[in-house]
Amino acid sequence: MKNSRQKSVFRIAFCSVIAALETVFMMVAGLFRFGTYALPCFAGILTVAIVIEYGCKWAFGVYAVAAALSFFLSGDKEAVVMFIALFGYYPILKNILERHITKAVPCWIVKLAVFNAAAVGSFFVASMLLAVPAEEFTLFDMYVPYVFLIAGNVFFLLYDRTVTVFVKYYVQKLRDVLFRRH
Repeated sequence: MKNSRQKSVFRIAFCSVIAALETVFMMVAGLFRFGTYALPCFAGILTVAIVIEYGCKWAFGVYAVAAALSFFLSGDKEAVVMFIALFGYYPILKNILERHITKAVPCWIVKLAVFNAAAVGSFFVASMLLAVPAEEFTLFDMYVPYVFLIAGNVFFLLYDRTVTVFVKYYVQKLRDVLFRRH
């Protein structure tokens, strides 16, 4: 009885720490020029540990908590939109997709469709609801959201690969350290 209670307490504490770290990443996103784009990615990658240790159900709970706290506490709402629209749940979705869609091409089609829907949705939310100025979507005084979308797709492919590498690193190195397994 005591051992199962300790495991439950540790699970809640571990999930809480991950949600808190994700929220901290989102809170400091506005402090750095690159933070708006990089920190939602880093925050989302932390969810990998929850997916591996406790499954998608707990990971979605952590995502929901971090998303809600970020919405209220972060000053960089554009970063929050990106976290909520994609990066916060993508490691969970990646796990689900790669388990259920065994062929690489259909899996990539679904992943890219999700990314593009999230990117376009984030663009409209940022420009219409958050009143992000058009200058944010300009390059050399040219309005180029399509160029940003293409560059975003390339970045997304790199992000997906980074999540895969982090999963391997977590399983091979961090897991034993965090859970004191030998």
